[in-house]
Formats: sequence, C-alpha cells, structure tokens
Amino acid sequence: MLISDNHNQDLVFLDDDEQNAAQNDTRNSWKIMIVDDDPAIHDVTLLALEGFTFSGQELEFIRCYSGEEAKQSILAHPDTALVLLDVVMEDDHAGLDVARFIREEAVNKFVRIVLRTGQPGQAPERRVITEYDINDYKEKTELTASKLYTLLYSSLRSYRDIATIEASKQGLSHVLEASANISKLTSMNQFASGVLEQLTALLKLNQGALYMSASGFAANLQGDRYEVIAGTGEFTGGLGQDARSVLDEKTINLLEETRNKKANSYANNAFLGYFENKLGNENLVYMSGIQEIGAYEKDLIELFTRNVSIAFENIHLHEDLEATQREIVYMLGEAVETRSQETGNHVKRVAEISKLLALACGLSHDEAEVIKFASPLHDVGKIGIPDAILNKPGRHTDEEREIMKTHAQIGHNMLKGSRRRVLQAGAIIANEHHERWDGDGYPNCKSGEEIHIYGRITAVADVFDALGSDRCYKKAWPMDKVIRLFEEECGRQFDPTLVEALLTNLDKVKAIQERLPDRFTG
Repeated sequence: MLISDNHNQDLVFLDDDEQNAAQNDTRNSWKIMIVDDDPAIHDVTLLALEGFTFSGQELEFIRCYSGEEAKQSILAHPDTALVLLDVVMEDDHAGLDVARFIREEAVNKFVRIVLRTGQPGQAPERRVITEYDINDYKEKTELTASKLYTLLYSSLRSYRDIATIEASKQGLSHVLEASANISKLTSMNQFASGVLEQLTALLKLNQGALYMSASGFAANLQGDRYEVIAGTGEFTGGLGQDARSVLDEKTINLLEETRNKKANSYANNAFLGYFENKLGNENLVYMSGIQEIGAYEKDLIELFTRNVSIAFENIHLHEDLEATQREIVYMLGEAVETRSQETGNHVKRVAEISKLLALACGLSHDEAEVIKFASPLHDVGKIGIPDAILNKPGRHTDEEREIMKTHAQIGHNMLKGSRRRVLQAGAIIANEHHERWDGDGYPNCKSGEEIHIYGRITAVADVFDALGSDRCYKKAWPMDKVIRLFEEECGRQFDPTLVEALLTNLDKVKAIQERLPDRFTG
C-alpha cells in the first residue's frame, strides 16, 4: 500500500514487503485521496482499508490536510478515483470549495467525491447535495469499517464504469479520426504508412510493424510474394522485400493462416489484419510487440479495419483511375508523335525531364506530378495540322510556318474545357510552350514570368530532348552542341533558372534518355 503524505511532503511506506509491492503495482492501483485536517481520521481510514483490493488492484492513498493541499493534489493526480473530503478544515466551507474546484476549475468530472463531516449542521445534506456536484454525503460517525468497505466498492465500481465509457468514447473518436485521416491519402504507399501510424496510435504501440501487399486474383500482382510496401521500427528497411526474408517461420505460417481464413488474427503477441477488395487485391497488416489485446480493444480494431477495407478499395479505384488517365494521356501524346513520324518515347522523356526540372526549381512533388502527366500533351494540337505540312522533310515556307504555329492554339482549345487538373495543365502547356523568355515567341508573345511555369518547364524539356533526337527533318545534334545552344539562349528563349537547373542535373536527364530510347519501326 503506497501512501503519499502531503502534510509531511514525502512518501511513507508501511514496511519493506509492502514497499516492494507498491513499486510493482503503483501503475495498476486505485488512487484514493483523503482530505482531512485531523491526522487521526487518516490513520483510522488507512487501518480500516488495509488489504483492500478492487478488480485485482490495490489502493494508493494520497493524504491531504487542508483544502489548498487537496486542490494542488487533484491537479497533480487527475486520475484519482475517489476523494474522501472533510467539509470543515481551515474554514467552515473549505471542503465545499474543494468540491467546486475539482469540478469547475480542474474540470475533473470522473473522480467520485464523498463528503465526510463531523459537523453536519455546518453543511446541511440537502443543500450540499443540491448545490454541489458530489456523489455521496456521510457523517463520520456512520462510516464504520464495513460501511467504508461498501462505500469504496460502490465508488470504485462507479469510477471504473465511467472510465470505461470515457475510454470507449476516446477509442471511437480515435477510430473515426484515424479512418478520416487515411481516407485523405491517395497513394497506396501513403495509405499503408497511414494505416500503420493510426493503428499504432490506436493501440498505443511503439514497437515494430509492417504493412504488406500480397497477390490477389489479378495477374499483375506479385504471385505468392508478401511484398513489404511500408514499415516502421525494425521493418523500416524491408521495403520491397518478400516478408519471408524478414520474418521467422512461425510468423510466416500465421500470415498464411490469416490469409486463408480472410479475417484478422491475434497470436504470438502480434496483430494480423486482413483486407481484400472486390477486385481480389489482398493486403495484410502485421504488428508486433502487443502484450495483450482485450475484447474492447479488439472491437475498436475490428471497427477500424472495416473502415480501412473500404478506404483500401477506394485507394485501388483511385490509383486505377489515375493510371487510366495517364495511359490515355501518353497514348494521345504518342499518337501525335506517330502522326509526325516521330517516336512515342519522346513524350515520355519530356514528361520525366519536366518533373525533374519542376522539383529542381522548387515546385512541390504534387505539382511536379501534374506537370509530368500534362507535358505529353504539349503538341496535341498538331492533330489539326495537315500531313503535308506536319511531315514536310525540308524547311517550311513562311505560310506553312504560320500554319504550324496554330498547333499551340488548337491544343489549348482542345483541352481548356476540361475540369480535370491534368488536362487544365495540358491546356496551359499546349498554349505556352512556344513562348520565349524575351517575348519573341508565339502565340501571344508573352515574356519572362508572364509565361506560366508549366509552359517554361515544358519548353526546356521539349527542345532539349528534340534537339538530341532524330526527326524527319533533321539528325540528332551532338550533346555538346545542344548544351551550347542552351547556354546561348539562356535569358533569351529560355528561363535562366530552368537552364541552370537543366545543366546542373544533366546526368539525371541523360539517364532518363538512356532509359527511354527511341523506338524505330522502319
């Protein structure tokens, strides 16, 4: 039994055995605060409750000898279960002031407050019960040892039930918040990490966890591999690996069992969550370091995982939709290049180089992704240019050149009516990627930062890659000649900042070109 004595400002232990027990059980004890200016009342209460336990937990006593001490103690121990509170101490209403302080200033609605008075006339029971948020009112003479036991049981049972309700409320709040947070994520890797983070918070865990994607019924998944796509703790370095390489055989068997029964599992101090969408995609979550999960925690986890399953399916649908949009954009860009008797990989290289330049000049990853997927549409307006002009091997006449220039406006008109972010960006790029930094470009003779950053970036990526590639009207330029042109046109045709970014990242640009070479079909 641990006793905190505020009057003596130290901790008093009954004996060595009890001291050891207290050290082991302090975190799992019921805190009882005795507030009375009579030390004899403290001693009698401790004696009467010696050896008392409730729900397998012992009592921890906090002793206060005045109202002011009680106020400080309740702030220091907000998890106090019961306050046995004397009414008359340093003044006739000190205990009543403490009761009001606990509820109103400390905003503690959970602790049970029992007023004990030796002078009932000082604080009439009916008035006190009506005006103060207390839970019981006892005269000290009626609190025999047996009645004190009864009072403790009823008060602690009430506190326990209220605490359980509050924990349920908090738990459900965490589930709803966690579900909302992961629903905002739009990529599978972000989603996987979000699930781990929210489950860790929900269970108050701090040890290792990993999130794995196993094969479903679609042919493009990973067969029987449990590919780690997000991890925390000891599993952080396992991204991309088969889980079999980082887990022991017993855990692997548990994963297989969970997958076969298509339901969550709890075993070996671990939690395994199972998720499957309508397309047959399966995901497993494995979390280690769990000592014990009670029925209440399992209910919260089951609720959370049901929400995760819905979000999981939405993520797959979102990614599938985005992939479809990207594929259509690439196909459209490649169709234009094919009609120009050029190779489709030019638009893919322009896309990758544009993203690289966007990041290099400080744009966000999200905006860089938009530029990457929109830049293949830069020449979509060439669809409206006659073949004889589009594929003419020699130099264009002045009239033909003016017709060629109209592809910028044609492309803009094709895309500007869309509400899709990528197509809106494509409309800007189609219209402005032939503008020049010095104002000598077309179609609107914009200059400097009047030209949208999307257009300036794509202009650099497009010209750099086009000059280094074979076309129906020219052979590829040597790299040193391409670089020399960009140095000469820096601040004239091209944004100086972007030219610097291009030349600084030249090795990365060359790597993109090597990874996506031209494909000639003859």
